[in-house]
Amino acid sequence: MAKLLTEMLKGTLEGIVLAHLSGRPAYGYEITARLREQGFSDIAEGTIYALLTRLEKRGLVDTEKVPSESGPPRKVHSLNVQGMRYLEEFWGTWGFLVERLEELRGAGEGE
Repeated sequence: MAKLLTEMLKGTLEGIVLAHLSGRPAYGYEITARLREQGFSDIAEGTIYALLTRLEKRGLVDTEKVPSESGPPRKVHSLNVQGMRYLEEFWGTWGFLVERLEELRGAGEGE
């Protein structure tokens, strides 16, 4: 199951991270920790950092360097208007896929 989960996460991790940022701004390690608390234990910090960089380059998140009590400043990411629109589109697409998959599962059980 781990390999299948990894493959499915590749297509949805962007939306998952944006959903986390819709609640409040966060930095990479904080997002990784929250995901691990939710059971996504195989997600590497590097994956989240790379994803946040891509989201920033695409204009979906705003990034601000905030001083840290220990070490270098942290890059805190927040969802902007364009990111919120993308997240809404993500949820709409996700809902469509869930409906189709439920139909397929129901059709398979009826046979």
